[in-house]
Amino acid sequence: MITPRTPSGVLELLPPEQVAFQRMLDAIRSGYERFGFLPIETPVFERSDVLLTKTGGETERQVYFVQSTGALEKARAEDGEEGLPDLALRFDLTVPLARYVAEHEHQLTFPFRRYQMQRVYRGERPQRGRFREFYQCDVDIIGSGELSVRHDAEAPAIINAIFTDLAIGTFTIQVNNRRLLRGFYEDLGITDGDVQAAVLREVDKLDKRGADYLRTTLTGEGFGLAEPVVERILSFVQTRSTGHEDALARLAEVEAGSAGSSALAEGVAELREVLALVRALGVPESNYCLNFSIARGLDYYTGTVYETTLDEHPELGSICSGGRYDDLAGQYTRSRLPGVGISIGLSRLFWQLREAGLIDASAGQSTVQVLVPQVDPELLDDQLALASQLRHGGINTEAVLDGGKLGKQLRYADRAGIRFVALLGSQEVADGTVTLKDLRRQDQFTVPRDEVVSALRVELAQPLV
Repeated sequence: MITPRTPSGVLELLPPEQVAFQRMLDAIRSGYERFGFLPIETPVFERSDVLLTKTGGETERQVYFVQSTGALEKARAEDGEEGLPDLALRFDLTVPLARYVAEHEHQLTFPFRRYQMQRVYRGERPQRGRFREFYQCDVDIIGSGELSVRHDAEAPAIINAIFTDLAIGTFTIQVNNRRLLRGFYEDLGITDGDVQAAVLREVDKLDKRGADYLRTTLTGEGFGLAEPVVERILSFVQTRSTGHEDALARLAEVEAGSAGSSALAEGVAELREVLALVRALGVPESNYCLNFSIARGLDYYTGTVYETTLDEHPELGSICSGGRYDDLAGQYTRSRLPGVGISIGLSRLFWQLREAGLIDASAGQSTVQVLVPQVDPELLDDQLALASQLRHGGINTEAVLDGGKLGKQLRYADRAGIRFVALLGSQEVADGTVTLKDLRRQDQFTVPRDEVVSALRVELAQPLV
């Protein structure tokens, strides 16, 4: 007999946890659609030559390649498909999006606003909160030829709306600009792209290792930067704004201290416009700030970048990130397709929130709203008719078919997280009524049979205290 074991590196949930996870998924989907984005899905696997076009060493080592069965290989040979590129499981949703837009470019309307919420796969070593299979929830705006920087302001507005709906605590959307960063380091004499990338990787460790570590590393043998240069870097990357006007003042300070870098001036101008529109979109000033240490991936993002953190749980790191890129699909098409997007790694976020005690997914969660028990076997037809009535009224309803003691049926409802029980006995049938038992509030009331749906809707709409 084989011992049943869940593969390592996956998030497999019990039904109450899955309900909580699904509600988060639904809230994110609703948020994306509220901002006018359309859904797409791409295959779980892509041609390996497409998927791995711009990946290097580490990413390629994490890719799962699809191995066909002998029967499939024989069928491919018979269909003349021998020698076609191998297939690999997608490791993110960005590369499939690039392929999708390049392939369907002439069938799409631009700016193309898409959201995609699917599983991705990475052959990483499983760790706590690190998964080999996990949900990504991405949203992107793709332009044809050009895309106004004004669209960069939508990302913070979307993040603000979704995390407000999720109600998982106060959060801060940290904003920066890659052009500004490039100009700042050029002004310091750090013009080599590889050196800039190395400095940014060390800066990214600032919150974990502190300023002393960064100072020692950048002045050490590996970098050899002069102390005055490192002190300017430290002062710059520790900048955090506190409110809209303070953010504008910080940008003015950076611009005034510039040696005339055109990249820095462009970055400052873009951030000013983005911040003005973020404010116009109604994002509270307390929910966003400038953070000049944010860089994201050096080779990918080219303009505005974002990271979102929970104020009371900074140890969770970024719970939503993204940014602007100049050309999404240059390796697949001659068309220039700039874009901006954000991503929520939902599997990791859910696991982190559960571990931090910010969501209770242990019990009391069910998609079933009402249980119709079998009070009297002789009234089974009436009870099933009641269940049908509730379902037609939009109430998620489970009907008991096997019967048994009523107390046992009520205990089942309680354990399953079903809030209401609709009792229909001989007295209720005679009176044309239904008795509704609220297991959460531990009370019950009787309503006319033709008003049971409206009564339940009222009760379900009221928050539990």
